[in-house]
Amino acid sequence: MKKANIFILKSFIGPFIMTFFIALFVLLMQFIWLYIDDMLGKGLEWYVIAELLVFASANLVPLALPLAILLASLMTFGNLGEHFELVAFKAAGISLQNVMKPLIILVSIISIGAFFFANNIIPVANLKFYSLLHDIRTQKPAFNILPDVFYNEIDGYVIRIKEKVPREDGDLLKKIMIYNHSEDNGNRHLTVADSGIMQISKDKTYFLVKLFHGVDYQEKFERKVDKVYPFSRFYFDEYEMRIDMSGFKLSRTDEELFKEDYRMLNLRQLSERTDTLNKYNSTRSREFYEGIMNSYIINDTNISKTLKLIPSDTKLTLEQVLSRIPKNQYDQLFNIALNDARTNKGRASAVLVEMDYYSESLLNLNVEWHRKFTFSLACLIMFFIGAPLGAIVRKGGLGMPVVISVVFFLLFWILSIMGEKMAKEEVIEVYQGMWISTFVLFPLGFFFTYKATTDSAMFNTDSYIKFFKKLFVRKSIS
Repeated sequence: MKKANIFILKSFIGPFIMTFFIALFVLLMQFIWLYIDDMLGKGLEWYVIAELLVFASANLVPLALPLAILLASLMTFGNLGEHFELVAFKAAGISLQNVMKPLIILVSIISIGAFFFANNIIPVANLKFYSLLHDIRTQKPAFNILPDVFYNEIDGYVIRIKEKVPREDGDLLKKIMIYNHSEDNGNRHLTVADSGIMQISKDKTYFLVKLFHGVDYQEKFERKVDKVYPFSRFYFDEYEMRIDMSGFKLSRTDEELFKEDYRMLNLRQLSERTDTLNKYNSTRSREFYEGIMNSYIINDTNISKTLKLIPSDTKLTLEQVLSRIPKNQYDQLFNIALNDARTNKGRASAVLVEMDYYSESLLNLNVEWHRKFTFSLACLIMFFIGAPLGAIVRKGGLGMPVVISVVFFLLFWILSIMGEKMAKEEVIEVYQGMWISTFVLFPLGFFFTYKATTDSAMFNTDSYIKFFKKLFVRKSIS
């Protein structure tokens, strides 16, 4: 039996590793097409893009791992059935459950590992991924001056050229205009040249422009009452400018700024954040209630003095209470009450916006908390769908298993996305939305396992043809 277990494990591990990396690669290509506009034309180094893809890959594992387990289990048991190895196991007295037992243990270990991966690795990967993606999105486009275009990506400068000729010692520029806005005084400093040579430093921190045969115009600004603006102009045969390009380097944002996002938290942090928000909501609601109660006109000193003159066992209507107020204070009290009502309306609107924000935060925290468990359990459910289906279909390779895997994976994915959206929109409870795919697929896995154990011919077309032939024969006889 030990040799049989080793044989089954070897038959599963190979397809599992292959399908996992194929699924991860396909999902990663989808990610690249999604964010390609944010990365193109930024002059990013290869290791920055590689770092971004590595962090994105960690976030795609919850989709790739269940798909790999489903496809690998289908291929493994399809191959065993196609080559009559399952028949040999049964002839030797080994049931399908015993054949599946080593893989059940292996997939259970993978599921437990997936839970720890989702709880400990993915939050850190998300933190680094979103901080790096933010830096890439805010990164300026790569330095590239085009002819007849005003280039303003360099802070404090606007450059326009008529022609650019590539050369080994640097690009040759013709008919150059450089507006210097570094002092933020408008178009008061302009340099014009017939030609120039542009060279960018290796670390891309500055670029050097040697200008030939030009004029430098400056309109100086002097803070005087008579508002005299001296104008200077000097001609040059050769003039050298060094312009800072440090803004084109990728600057990394402090990751501490992103740690408050719910996607960067593990289970313990999610629970702590949920408790904090619940306590804050309770405190804020109580403060709002007390503030509204204290603002009632009944607490006004004039009203309270009037009420003190009324015996405590006397029941009066609002009109009777108001009739006891002196006429000279009547209009004043109504104005106070009207102003208080307007103030409370504005206060209620502000508190409502605040409560909506914290309610949405609580929903996101609860969704993320359930996601940690649904991911790991999905791996186990996909195995109990794929393994019995492979034993029933008895087709190995990448043909029929891929088709069946795609169908069930799409069902899992659509149900998961639909349930999460319905939970975030408060159409259903959070646990219902996050576990809806499990509720649907778990009975399917149980059903397929039962059919495979009883040697059912679910996908045998001959059995269905025979069934309908017998049915029509009976009808014709009757």
